[in-house]
Amino acid sequence: MKDIIATTAFSILSFVCCAQKSPDAILGTWITTAGNCKIEVYKQSEEFKAKIVWLKKDQNGMNYYTDEKNPDPALRSRKLLGIDVVDGLHYDSDENKYVDGVIYDARNGKKWDSVVWLTNENWRKIKGDWWFGFMSETSTFKRE
Repeated sequence: MKDIIATTAFSILSFVCCAQKSPDAILGTWITTAGNCKIEVYKQSEEFKAKIVWLKKDQNGMNYYTDEKNPDPALRSRKLLGIDVVDGLHYDSDENKYVDGVIYDARNGKKWDSVVWLTNENWRKIKGDWWFGFMSETSTFKRE
């Protein structure tokens, strides 16, 4: 009898631990580990996107920051606050990751292929790859 109870308990725990997370677990507001930028992840149809919702103020104020490194000269004067910086993410339940996304890095005006995963319910990592993965950068965000 003890073996049956132990086996049942182990089976239930294994199922709970290994069950896929909800694809919507990524939704919400996230802040960089440096504490200088907050993004809001939202869902549009079946695609996950993220936009800048807060930037750390400097002497010029939060609305001062513009997209000055954008390769399109017409967009260089737009404010960074409110722009989409991640789009195209789709949840891959087999890998338990968000894949096929593109992240825009306003620091240099480049777009990177991106993959996002949650390390737990309050921390997420985003990896950007450029030039077929020869260059990459991983950033960590904390749920706000």
